[in-house]
Amino acid sequence: MTLRTAVTKGTELLTASGTPEPRLTAELLLCHAVHCERPYLYAHPEQDLREVEWIHYGRWLHERMQGKPLQYITKTQEFYGRPFTVSPDVLIPRPETELLIETVIKRRPSAGAVVDVGTGSGAIAITLALELGASVVATDISAAALKVAASNATTLEATVRFIAADLLEPIADGTMDLVVSNPPYVSLEDRESMQREVRDWEPELALFAGVDGLDIYRRVIPEGWRVLRASGLLAIELGFGQADAVAALVRDWHNVEIAADLAGIPRVLSCEKPS
Repeated sequence: MTLRTAVTKGTELLTASGTPEPRLTAELLLCHAVHCERPYLYAHPEQDLREVEWIHYGRWLHERMQGKPLQYITKTQEFYGRPFTVSPDVLIPRPETELLIETVIKRRPSAGAVVDVGTGSGAIAITLALELGASVVATDISAAALKVAASNATTLEATVRFIAADLLEPIADGTMDLVVSNPPYVSLEDRESMQREVRDWEPELALFAGVDGLDIYRRVIPEGWRVLRASGLLAIELGFGQADAVAALVRDWHNVEIAADLAGIPRVLSCEKPS
């Protein structure tokens, strides 16, 4: 089977299964099997697949047709221009979370001591360590997630201290310049309406936060107050439609700002602990 035929057949299978972006997905899976970039497929359409490449490609097509996210098949996702290893133990980093990074760089470019709460793949913590040159601590309750994050830090040559913890429990009072988090914020009531790729494959621990999706905000905001120094910054990602509810939880904070993503959705709330 040639590369051209493999793309055509893969696209047909993915289309029939209702998989989004079937041709792009087929091309990316084939590239993963052949260990090449997409332009190679167009430059060498008549190249025959080796048996092992066809076996891998076929298996990965089947997995994607069953709803397994592409990133868990290829085991990688780009975030802020860097490749991060991902697995079903961690949430797949989203492009909209890059706004959290941009907000922090804008408001606290010289932050010295940073803590990332619920680090998952380590995408936020590692990016801030590399972009700010800050001393970064990252916590997560999942030992499996911390293993993925530590591996990413090693690969990307970032200095981050990872701690197994429930939110900010081990962080001393008044020691941080910045608290940042992309917390679980999906309501349990929204479970059945979620995309199957998310609902059935990504870790529930990183997705759901009680009946209204606000449980972690209610905990991390006062804990953030505790560990921040005077004038320290709290920056957190928001779920869809949660801006007003989360803003109500930071009434005692100063200089509250809410930034919208490219779709115009309020996505990041940042605020300062009073001096």
